[in-house]
Amino acid sequence: MERRNLTDPFERYGLTRVVNASARETAWGAAPVSPEVIAAAAATLPHSVDLGELHRAASALIAEVTGAEAGFVTGCCAGGITLSVAACMTGPNLARVEQLPDTTGMRNEVVLQKGHECNFGARVSQMIRLSGARVVEVGTATDCARFQLEGAITPQTAAGVFVLSHHTVQVGLLDLSAFAEVCHARGVPVILDAAGEYDWPGFLRAGADLVIWSAHKAMGGLTAGVIAGREELIRACCFNERGIGRPMKAGKEGIVGAMAALERWVRLDHAHEAAEVRRKVELARSKLEGTKGLTLEVRPDTSGQPIVRLAVHVEPGAAGLTAFDLGQALAKGEPKINIYALHAERGYLLMSVVNLDDEGVDFVCRRIRGIVEAAKGSAARVHPPARHDLVLKGLHAFPGRPPKARTGRKAAE
Repeated sequence: MERRNLTDPFERYGLTRVVNASARETAWGAAPVSPEVIAAAAATLPHSVDLGELHRAASALIAEVTGAEAGFVTGCCAGGITLSVAACMTGPNLARVEQLPDTTGMRNEVVLQKGHECNFGARVSQMIRLSGARVVEVGTATDCARFQLEGAITPQTAAGVFVLSHHTVQVGLLDLSAFAEVCHARGVPVILDAAGEYDWPGFLRAGADLVIWSAHKAMGGLTAGVIAGREELIRACCFNERGIGRPMKAGKEGIVGAMAALERWVRLDHAHEAAEVRRKVELARSKLEGTKGLTLEVRPDTSGQPIVRLAVHVEPGAAGLTAFDLGQALAKGEPKINIYALHAERGYLLMSVVNLDDEGVDFVCRRIRGIVEAAKGSAARVHPPARHDLVLKGLHAFPGRPPKARTGRKAAE
């Protein structure tokens, strides 16, 4: 009879182990949680806590770390977008908070550059509309000028939302400073969605009134969203937890986890961290050099983070498979390797090393070489399926059941 270690959730529930060579996406469990954060959350979980007092302590710490006037912790960054938009519409007015998502009598329009309407797992515009606001897209997908933003702002404009992400269009749009300058000239606050980014003081200096990011990505914390910014708007965020923000609230472990992650963040040697990422990327390049059909390129982060990634260009005629095929093959192995495949239709994958140690880098590179070396003949260039069609296929397969899962009474025996 097969015996399993039922204290290990991967064994107990039949979960597939994942080697993350992509990024800190939520879909892959975000970043590994640091030991300091685990210890802080574990020390809090057995106890009752005054959540109001905890939120005030978190606000003071967020302000200290970022230079903001105040801060707030919510369930996640996506929830933070909805909460922040609601705050800009209601202010600290509990009657208006209870009225949402009905925005009658409130300024309820939110301007968003069309090139920032991206899907990070859900659409940015939907996170805005959850508050009851109406999204006003500005410009075209690849072009937005100051006059277009100026023309889109009306007496009904409650806020402007700016998205800083590799998912957005990277050329032709207004940068944060220009976007904020136009909005502020018309008395419109700016909300910055910076989920995986981390120059929070710089974003505030550039003109963001509220900056939102994920505690569970760059910070290495538990799942939560952190909001930093102007005191009156942060207060309004707190008010909105008595309304539509209620389903987005963070528990004591999320708040304490975010605080511990922030304290850890300020102690990190960020120059050393960036140098380690570059070293591991160069290590990966050295291990993949000479593989048939692969061309390697070290690329800086498109959002401005001080990190680099390895672009693995795949020539189908020489490699015997496409970039999409390579990404799919990596995902079907045991353990599963996740690699950033957003640009597979352009013929390359992006390998991130932020979640990998040297052994992990070696493992991923050996798997890539093995897959390519096993490919036969030449592959035709084909347009891969849209990634959200692949997501849809997975949704239709839900709930399914992990093949090795042992749950319920049998697992407890």
